[in-house]
Amino acid sequence: MSKKHNPDKVTRREALRRGALGAASVVAAGSLSSRASAEHVKISPEELAKQKAARDAAAIEKAKSKGKIKSVIQIFLWGGMSHNDTWDPKPKSGWDYMGDYAKVQPTNVDGIQLCNWFPNLAKQADKFSLIRSMTHGVFGHETAAYLMQTGHKAGGRLAYPSVGAIFAWSKRDEYKGLLPPYIVMLRAAGRFSEEGFLGPAYKPFATGGDPAAERFEVQGIINRGINDNRQRARKDLVDKANIMGYGLADVPEMAAAEEAKERAYGLILGKGREVFELGNEPTELRNRYGLKPDGKRHTFGQECLAARRMVEAGVPYITISFPGGWDTHGNHFATMNRQCPQLDQGLAALLGDLSDKGLLDSTLVWCTGEFGRTPKIAQEPPWNGGRHHYGHVNSVLVAGGGLKGGHVVGASDETGAWVAERPVYPADLLGSFYLLAGIDAAAQLPHPLGFEAHVLDTEKEGMKSAGMLEEIM
Repeated sequence: MSKKHNPDKVTRREALRRGALGAASVVAAGSLSSRASAEHVKISPEELAKQKAARDAAAIEKAKSKGKIKSVIQIFLWGGMSHNDTWDPKPKSGWDYMGDYAKVQPTNVDGIQLCNWFPNLAKQADKFSLIRSMTHGVFGHETAAYLMQTGHKAGGRLAYPSVGAIFAWSKRDEYKGLLPPYIVMLRAAGRFSEEGFLGPAYKPFATGGDPAAERFEVQGIINRGINDNRQRARKDLVDKANIMGYGLADVPEMAAAEEAKERAYGLILGKGREVFELGNEPTELRNRYGLKPDGKRHTFGQECLAARRMVEAGVPYITISFPGGWDTHGNHFATMNRQCPQLDQGLAALLGDLSDKGLLDSTLVWCTGEFGRTPKIAQEPPWNGGRHHYGHVNSVLVAGGGLKGGHVVGASDETGAWVAERPVYPADLLGSFYLLAGIDAAAQLPHPLGFEAHVLDTEKEGMKSAGMLEEIM
């Protein structure tokens, strides 16, 4: 008889394994950081400031002619996906860097190549752009995820909110939909508290469930074992038993409670719930979002389809936390062989679907992990072909939301180890998103203790910035 897995129980073997992984990352980070000053692209502070000013001015001017981002879909490849093996291939770098996976995939845009894992995405290259010079130099999961999703350094006295919480906060008076304004599928990666000091009202709603199942059982909305008729019967019983509400409709507190109740049931039984009923989509379209080798739909692809339906419902911010993760210290290529086709199918279908429905211009899609992975493969035991954490350079895919497709911003060197030209820092990336969404990056945020805090504050925190992404605006 097999034993049930307890995720909270860590065996001695697992503890040793985790310790070894952590040690490998620290060693890799230390050895690489010691070489950074000698080998990293040289830009003086004065030149960096000059470039930033010019790019920011150009971006602000170009944004004036664009519509505002209405919704964002963030595909978070938690654990850190290898840039060499995906969107920044280096086929000439040799076996030590690419192993047996040096083949490249041409795209429908001349001059842009992807790794061979992405034949479907290659047909959509005119719809997205690649940032191949993303950099921050952080090698820890939690600190890198925080930096990539807030634009602020970790370790300060303030726990800043994520970009998703900022979007929810900025749309608080504008968005009136039944669904929460910030939704994550299927669960938060748990690297940091996405709501930060903005508090529980801006915490992402985690759906749970599995959209590839026959019924997408979204927690708190579509419950296992309770059908619609039973749920309606419960509502009727509550209404009949609500003697406190009789004659008190004019009392503000009672009116607010009644409105909240009706919104909740509208979510459970009405149009809010319908968003998650993927069975209403054509079978051919659902399949286009991706099938596993056994012919069954995979979870990631159906998450992408659910995200498109949330965009149609007006949800401001949707995060897809990729199921399975990309922390490939060992079994790297086996994991890539399994997960890259799913990423390829789901993301390509999402971009095509949004475009076909006229939603891509007003919807920003961005896809990245917290960092990349070491360009040189760790062939020695116990890794046997793994890649470790790497914060000096990685790639980000961006599409829609007023950004041009079919372009590449920046470049890494011949092995994908360092930024070769046009560094892009987290503040540059998020600042571009905020600009196109009409969010003031200098806006004061409401801290519960009255501390001064802004959406982005690169200068006071010493955050590097080379300027917003005017090249693709």
